[in-house]
Amino acid sequence: MLADRALYWPRHRALIVADLHLEKASWYAMSGQPLPPYDSHDTLDRLAALAAETGAQAIWCLGDSFHDREAAGRIVPEVAARLAGQAASARLIWIAGNHDGLSGGAWGGEVADELVVDDIVFRHQSLASETRAEISGHFHPKLRMHVRGRHVSRACFAGDERRLILPAFGALTGGLAVGDPAIAQNFAGAYQAMLVARGRLLRFPCAGRIADDVTASDIAVTPGA
Repeated sequence: MLADRALYWPRHRALIVADLHLEKASWYAMSGQPLPPYDSHDTLDRLAALAAETGAQAIWCLGDSFHDREAAGRIVPEVAARLAGQAASARLIWIAGNHDGLSGGAWGGEVADELVVDDIVFRHQSLASETRAEISGHFHPKLRMHVRGRHVSRACFAGDERRLILPAFGALTGGLAVGDPAIAQNFAGAYQAMLVARGRLLRFPCAGRIADDVTASDIAVTPGA
């Protein structure tokens, strides 16, 4: 797990992200809510930096890479060129999401409904009937709690021994509380909220909700994440 809301799989030199929601700001602008049109640039800046840092030869995008099905018509030439350049420098796989369909292939790369690698299924939204190991996105899990009197809100991973839900990678993506029933129902029982901070993997137990007040004894720390 990487601090910037992504996974890196060294065996396949694959960088794995979910929910980029490119062109979300331009979607808001169409509805009369003008936002600075830089979210796609920021998201692609971070993606390119992680690809360079890890030496990734593949990038797997687990759905909702574009905010809506009409995003292709709003992308400016500079963003389109960056997408094409990223596809040329690494094997780019676009998994279909509920927002974006399969529009990603317009800028290179491959499109698919799901991907299976080493008996692990990669898809956009977790499937309750799935018996194999599974990695997905869709829910934008976020850890919200109070620690020593301070409110903390961070994008996080949610997972157990068989299933992992990635945080949203995009610059303008919100989040759903990791203990929300919509997320909890994807797990058979207890699961964990996980995030990387200062090179350490922090794990918080979930059983349908996160406690409002968390003490040091509630947090499991794995060094060198």
